[in-house]
Amino acid sequence: MIEATTNDSLEVRLPSFSLVGKKAFVTGASRGIGRACALVLASAGADVAIGCSAAGADSAENVCREIRRTGRRAETYAFDVGERRDVEAMCARVEQEFRGIDILVNNAGITRDRSFRKMDRATWDEVINTNLNSVFDITRAFIDPMASRGWGRVINVSSIIGRIGNFGQANYSAAKAGLIGLTKSLAREYASKAVTVNAVAPGFVNTRMMEGVPDSVLKSVIDLTPVGRLGDPMEIGASVLYLASPAAAFVTGHVLDVNGGMAM
Repeated sequence: MIEATTNDSLEVRLPSFSLVGKKAFVTGASRGIGRACALVLASAGADVAIGCSAAGADSAENVCREIRRTGRRAETYAFDVGERRDVEAMCARVEQEFRGIDILVNNAGITRDRSFRKMDRATWDEVINTNLNSVFDITRAFIDPMASRGWGRVINVSSIIGRIGNFGQANYSAAKAGLIGLTKSLAREYASKAVTVNAVAPGFVNTRMMEGVPDSVLKSVIDLTPVGRLGDPMEIGASVLYLASPAAAFVTGHVLDVNGGMAM
């Protein structure tokens, strides 16, 4: 957890961010924040299972190639996180082929935006199933084996929208707020088993999800962000690395806001 060194006869205890020997599973890792998380974890020494949709398999394989060039193992797993049977089968494959997962990053998510008055149940269910229910199923597959081994990290990628809400995103906001509640409950249940459970709540980040946003809306978002810009996916990846590292062993049940000061 902490490396010790000496300086003038005084012991100095330095935090360790090394993930050498650890194995991670990142969902929604073919692009954007998930890709950044996978690359950052691999840079710290972890082998990484790359979860993606069928449509994202080619992009996910590109991420794997980037990781393999660093000398770490990476494999692609394409599945539909909104389909429970698909999730259970794929998680079983990941667990078997990697012989256990130490770090789980629940990042996969979608948006289906419309005002609540125009939102039908199918649109609500699609986002809740993909962004929240899938996290229940995936986490169930890995968290007890982590506890049995006596070490684990679960990191849920929530959102600033789960903190403050947003017009036209009742489904997305509810799912991301639900992740925060799930994070805190699991943190209490697994703290004594050396498994920490935390969340990251990104603000507006420069990913494909922002493509097509009108310039006027983009300007208003930046104007509301004290640092005056969109976030970079690697900044979210760096936050995930901290929470995944041995240095964060005393951090659990926390929601790390990474939003440029937009919400404090």
